[in-house]
Amino acid sequence: MASPTNTKMEAKAPSFGIKIRRWCRSRRCQLWRLLLLPFIPILALIVQTTLSLKNSLTNGREVADVEEQVSRATELGKLVTRLQQERSEVAFFIFTNGSTLRSNLTQRFADTDSAVQQMGDLPMLVFKNRSKPVDGNSFLAELSALRANINPGTSMTEAVEWYTNANAALLIHLTKEIKDTDSSTVWRYLVGFKNLLRSIECKGIASVLGINYFARGYLQPRSHERYIAHMVLGRDLLDNTLNLVPSLIPLHMDIKEDSPEYRVLEKKNQQIVDNKPQDGSVSDAIEYFDQTATLLDKLRAVQKQLRQYIREGVNHSLTEARRSEAVCAGILVLVCVVSPIIIALVRNAVNTIQIYARNLSEKARELEYEKELSDSLLYQMLPPSVAKQLKQTQQVPAEFFASVTVYFSDIVGFTAIAAVSTPYQVISFLNSVYKLFDERIECYDVYKIETIGDSYMVASGLPVRNGNKHATEIASMALELLEATSMCRLPHRPDQTLCMRSGIHTGPCVAGIVGSKMPRYCLFGDTINTASRMESTGEPMKIQISEDVKRALDKSGRFITAPRGLVDVKGKGEMMTYWLEGRTDPSPVRPTTSSLDCTPSFLARIHSKGRTSPRYIPESMRAKH
Repeated sequence: MASPTNTKMEAKAPSFGIKIRRWCRSRRCQLWRLLLLPFIPILALIVQTTLSLKNSLTNGREVADVEEQVSRATELGKLVTRLQQERSEVAFFIFTNGSTLRSNLTQRFADTDSAVQQMGDLPMLVFKNRSKPVDGNSFLAELSALRANINPGTSMTEAVEWYTNANAALLIHLTKEIKDTDSSTVWRYLVGFKNLLRSIECKGIASVLGINYFARGYLQPRSHERYIAHMVLGRDLLDNTLNLVPSLIPLHMDIKEDSPEYRVLEKKNQQIVDNKPQDGSVSDAIEYFDQTATLLDKLRAVQKQLRQYIREGVNHSLTEARRSEAVCAGILVLVCVVSPIIIALVRNAVNTIQIYARNLSEKARELEYEKELSDSLLYQMLPPSVAKQLKQTQQVPAEFFASVTVYFSDIVGFTAIAAVSTPYQVISFLNSVYKLFDERIECYDVYKIETIGDSYMVASGLPVRNGNKHATEIASMALELLEATSMCRLPHRPDQTLCMRSGIHTGPCVAGIVGSKMPRYCLFGDTINTASRMESTGEPMKIQISEDVKRALDKSGRFITAPRGLVDVKGKGEMMTYWLEGRTDPSPVRPTTSSLDCTPSFLARIHSKGRTSPRYIPESMRAKH
């Protein structure tokens, strides 16, 4: 049971809701609503532009950080390149027992020192087989000590191993730098740059072992395995670089095709892979060193071009970020300046818009109401599909239909009925009959063509084709119309029943719109004439069908026919005709009507639609209705 407090609240709620609705309908509410409508997108644009500016600034800072890290990575790559070249010169010097025919260690040391100075502070490096990382000062101290001890008797393995470990540590640090610069525009190029450095590193280590082979004439098994492993790894890393940066493929193809030493070097590399013992030769070692150094220099030229690509990509990203920042800032300032002006203009235009909208809404309702009336009337005169096409294109071409079924009927004794009835009674009587027929044919896939006097014409299979259903649809309709007619009484002559004569024929025809002032959908062809003759030569309260119709009905197996015999048909000669007597399955149950309503069908439909759903009637129309 509800408490008194709840009862009071429920009593107050409706009054509060009524006040709210009244306030929402007021002019002040409408004014604020129209003012807020343009302000909401302006506010959304301001917020979006502010967020875009924030993102652009963040992106700009990220690109600037990427640029700094890329510069660091490229300088680190240059140092790795100098150490690789220095390792090759040192290895050649040791393997050739101090030969100076090719090596210039002093100049090579100076180039490496220059690269170290450009790096500035060296990073902490993790050497292989060392527990503690090596800082920059310790790295330079070890490098200086190694250089001071280089002579023809120096252990080649220890010297080359230190350079290899140093390059490996630098490449590990370079990998970390590239992971930190995970930018979609330059990341592929940076990974390709790292792989190309590692490929040159592997080829450089393999070249050192190759120099040993030609200088000593044989490689120990472990050195031979290392040579093969580094050559294969270098080739794989180079292929990976070309896959990541396809623009480098033409440069690599030029190296392979335009370098005669490339093919010679491939043969010598295969000779080293075979590792057949031979006499050591300093001249062969010098030649192999020169050829390897030339090839590696060309790969470093490719590496230099890749560095240029990286630099251009970073600069482009930085330029785009700066441009985006400027555009977002300009848009934000423009929106902030223009927004008050727009709101003021909208406020001045609100009253005019309200008046215009009210008038326009009234006119739109009137137009919609009139359009529904005209469309409803038009669809009674023409098929809906044809009427829509006629409204859209203003022209509907004639169309050929290969097979349709046409139905004709007329009222027996109509002339006698009309003779003893007033004109008004004749019109009311025909309207009531046709209204009854119109209601019954709505249940079938048929289209009413026209009525002329007491003649009623219906067709199926047009304007929308329905396959082979047209004959059965017309036959079912004809039986129902015949049954409905037998139960009708004339309003002014209750003792007299209606008698109807019907005829059906199936065949081809042509249909189209005829006329422009009062267009009609008309059928032409021998099928129409034959269907009319089936009706005129028939008998009261019977349905005469042609042999074509009988064949179509026999296929369905749902209808009962009886042969009439040969009938002399005007213009056709003797034709075999049949009576349509009924259906094999039960007929659909329809409500019976003994009295006839005289209200036109399309007006009854509009009025019934108006009763089932509320609709607007303009002020000018309400008096009429």
